[in-house]
Amino acid sequence: MHKTAVAYAVGKLMQVMGLVLLVPLGIAVYDNRALDPGELFFIPEVFGFIEAIVLSLVVGTLLAILCRGGRDLQGIKEGYAIVTIGWFSLAFIASIPLCLYFLTSGPGGWGGIFPAFTDAYFEVMSGFTTTGASILSNIEAVPRSLLFLRALTHWLGGMGIITLAIVILPAMGMSGYQMFRGEVPGPSKDKLRPRLRQTASILWGVYLLFTVAETVMLLFGGMSLFDAVCHAFATMATGGFSTKDGSVAAFHSDYIEWVIIIFMYLAGVNFVLHFRALRGNIGSMVRNKEFVFYNFVVLAAIVVIAIVLYANGPAPLETAADSYRHEQMTSEQFAQHYDEQSGLFNGLYDSIRVAAFQALAMVTTTGFTTADFDIWPDFLRILMVLLMFFGGCAGSTGGGIKMIRIMVVFRVAINELRKLTQPRLVAPIKIGDGAVDDKMVINVVAFFILFIGLFVLTAFLMTLFVPDLTTAVACSIATIGNIGPGLSGIGAVENYGWLPLPAKWILIFSMLLGRLEIFTVLIVFRAAAWRK
Repeated sequence: MHKTAVAYAVGKLMQVMGLVLLVPLGIAVYDNRALDPGELFFIPEVFGFIEAIVLSLVVGTLLAILCRGGRDLQGIKEGYAIVTIGWFSLAFIASIPLCLYFLTSGPGGWGGIFPAFTDAYFEVMSGFTTTGASILSNIEAVPRSLLFLRALTHWLGGMGIITLAIVILPAMGMSGYQMFRGEVPGPSKDKLRPRLRQTASILWGVYLLFTVAETVMLLFGGMSLFDAVCHAFATMATGGFSTKDGSVAAFHSDYIEWVIIIFMYLAGVNFVLHFRALRGNIGSMVRNKEFVFYNFVVLAAIVVIAIVLYANGPAPLETAADSYRHEQMTSEQFAQHYDEQSGLFNGLYDSIRVAAFQALAMVTTTGFTTADFDIWPDFLRILMVLLMFFGGCAGSTGGGIKMIRIMVVFRVAINELRKLTQPRLVAPIKIGDGAVDDKMVINVVAFFILFIGLFVLTAFLMTLFVPDLTTAVACSIATIGNIGPGLSGIGAVENYGWLPLPAKWILIFSMLLGRLEIFTVLIVFRAAAWRK
């Protein structure tokens, strides 16, 4: 591997990040505009953004200049290394403002540098990977500039930082397609145009169009411009960071919930299909078997959840109260919470609305919440966890395994069952009318095995730090699947802030593995990949 080629590309990415951070810096300066320039500089988030921008631009420029000789030496291995190292590096840069805020506002003061950095890095990596797992317990007390930073990391990570760099930097190097493959979710990456930069521009154009459309619709629902932009960023990236402690439920608006439901659904669809549909080719969606399967899973989940909620309501009070919570409520507090949640789905309409929101939030891995599904019947709690594995379509911003991979694994299993009774049967794996290439089948099965294996390993490791098995398992799938909220100790009304530091670093790595779809990260950790 040519290390200078990797360093050059990472340097260019750092330059991009330095420019991007000017936006939240502007918000921080505006919100503190009443202060004198001297006082303004010592506001933690203002100083943090300035430090991050200077560090990013200086280091990035030095790397780009000193290593420019490696620009044309990039290959397959270099492409994957750039993606992985780039994501680690950019998350470090973006965590600086948040780290300084935690140091100056937390009870630990300057003595808690490593815990503050861990929390900041966890929050930012959760943003970039569109996981939406938060360590914050009082979101509304956080300055707007840092809340916007969280939303911005979502939006950049949703379509991909590398993909954006390919659009705005025409000289990213020769391994652009390998970087594109390493970052865009799904087993296949369609090139809409012969030039990769054109394809990346089209994808970002559609992404931006939907983001603007959702922002406008949320403004009509009574959201402020700031809240509308942040929630549109989080929705289209299938991230889930909200500006409110109560997430979307805090707005008490059916209209806002339905708007977000619609755009969560759109964000879970392959953006190539969106582009073709916008050009008038609606038939490409109908003919796409993954899109059909995606709709089947979404509708089936909504129907099942709505029926169970309408017929049975939440779990019995005693059963729901047994669920582990880090900060246990008193019996009176829990009874009040239980009554409030039970009132969310009194009728059929409310049951359908709640079911549609939470089903799509889980299937698309967005992770927004409007209800505490941890007090639902165990049947629905298990269903919610199962939905986390599916994820959206390939080429969407969703996490999880992806619909197309689930389809291929099912077909492989069915074919093997048929061959047990028909040993001479030759039956290629088909999705729709086309046969799936054997190489892709092997890739999908390998990914599926690795995903399940890493899920089990992470859950096993989390039992060392979490005093509850359900929470440990939920932590694993909620991070490697890039969902965010899970069950019990990390449920819809909980957060990740109470976890020990080692557990947070395990989950940071799990989030990155899930977002970059395992192979990209694991390749970089193979010693053989670094040999020339």
